[in-house]
Amino acid sequence: MAARVQAFTRRLLSGDEVTRFIVTLAGLAILTVTAALVFELWSNSNLAREKFGWGFLTGSTWDPNAGEFGALPFIVGTATTSLISLVIAVPAGVGAAIFLAELAPRRVSDALTFCIELLAAVPSVVYGLLGVFVLVPIMKSVVEPPLRAVLGWTPLFSGPFYGVSVLTAGVVLAVMILPFIVSVSRQVLIAVPVEQREAALALGATRWETTWRVVLPFAKRGIYGSIFLALARALGETMAVTMVIGNSTQLKASLFAPGYSIAAVIANEFTEATDDLYLHALIQLGLVLFAVTIIINGLARLLVAGTTRRSDAVA
Repeated sequence: MAARVQAFTRRLLSGDEVTRFIVTLAGLAILTVTAALVFELWSNSNLAREKFGWGFLTGSTWDPNAGEFGALPFIVGTATTSLISLVIAVPAGVGAAIFLAELAPRRVSDALTFCIELLAAVPSVVYGLLGVFVLVPIMKSVVEPPLRAVLGWTPLFSGPFYGVSVLTAGVVLAVMILPFIVSVSRQVLIAVPVEQREAALALGATRWETTWRVVLPFAKRGIYGSIFLALARALGETMAVTMVIGNSTQLKASLFAPGYSIAAVIANEFTEATDDLYLHALIQLGLVLFAVTIIINGLARLLVAGTTRRSDAVA
């Protein structure tokens, strides 16, 4: 017993036990904050849950005056804008990261990386202003005519187009999440051991073959992480989306039509919610967005775990 006390005292004096205690508290703090957030959202949305139940997720009517609230238009708007942003930003971001990490001279890579990090620090309201005054006119005069000429026969690109739309919001989100994908993916690609590249080059592979068949497979977990980090940013973005999406609660198939997102409706209508049911419905929207974020992060972990198991099996 005395020996155990002396060993514990030595560890305590050396800092091991103190460090373990501090980092344990830090880990518990994360769980505490998450649990408190879920509890507050759940307890403050009980009126909406009791009245609408699961129908809240499938309802398409949002009428505060009549006391009818359905989250489907906002869920669809959030998912659609986030998907559009990923379709645009992922190829561009990963391609830019490959260029900066593998092909660009060191000075050029460092200078461009600095610019990309500056873009990541730009406030979202600035992106929203640029979207209103720069992107909306470009979408109306440059992007919309060829899209309508080629794909106007499909429901996705039909109907009138006034500039503010789900498509415009997706493009703004793509610009916003692009720096995250580029920055994180570049760091992951740089972290690939030099020996991996040298071994492939020694076997006769070209520079591109080395990048495509050796570097990218080695770094794919980190690249997946950058994509899902960007997706989390896109799902929760508020101001920029609010300024260019049109803020319409009507469900339409066309990407040219205005829409709404969960974060945007909460930001727009929270101060107007004087009725308890109205307020609880908005808080339940926040709970839905939180649940969607958890589900996406869980799917990301499953994807990475499945990829890792396949890689280990191949090896």
